[in-house]
Amino acid sequence: MSGPRPTPEPQPAPDTVSDVVRWAVFSCVLVPVVLLWYGTSLAGAAGTALGLVAVTGACLVLLRRSERGAAQSDTAPTDAAQRSGTQRGGRHNEGSTPVD
Repeated sequence: MSGPRPTPEPQPAPDTVSDVVRWAVFSCVLVPVVLLWYGTSLAGAAGTALGLVAVTGACLVLLRRSERGAAQSDTAPTDAAQRSGTQRGGRHNEGSTPVD
């Protein structure tokens, strides 16, 4: 007995930014611990941790901004489709005669 198959529910896209941030936070903790383990001073390990936290924060801000920009470009109609290439550079041969 074969009948109509139920359509599967579309699954949401995985949040890859959160995965990247989780790994970055893990690194912010792991790197100073390893540095301390191998004999680096506490101040050096703390400075490294602060640098990693700053870079991770900046990357998070840029990734979220990129996601918002991509979401807005998917929903907003673009003006480029209406212009049909009139803003592009290059030669325009309309109305000119060929040169020998």
